[in-house]
Amino acid sequence: MKKLDYRNQALKLFPWVCGKCGRDFSGKNLRELTVHHKDHNYRNNPPDGSNWELLCIYCHDNEHSRNLDAEWLPSLDSETENTVTTTHSPFKNLNTLVQGGKKKKKE
Repeated sequence: MKKLDYRNQALKLFPWVCGKCGRDFSGKNLRELTVHHKDHNYRNNPPDGSNWELLCIYCHDNEHSRNLDAEWLPSLDSETENTVTTTHSPFKNLNTLVQGGKKKKKE
């Protein structure tokens, strides 16, 4: 299916509402409604539309930028998860201070 063919097909299958933000589309602003491929494979265009969702241009950009950001962010590693990265602990002696305050009130 060509790009315009699957867009027209998606517009026939689904209501003209962004699947993320819920914004309604009609008339001139319908051009801001895009077809997003759920599996991110633009060649996977089943005629029933099971790989598509309609998203506004803003939500569509956000969806793809999240994937790009995830590629650049470091993955969580079990060794780095258990490593303490901070050295300052502002409440380190809080228990001692609280206990000291209670002793003074008793005396």
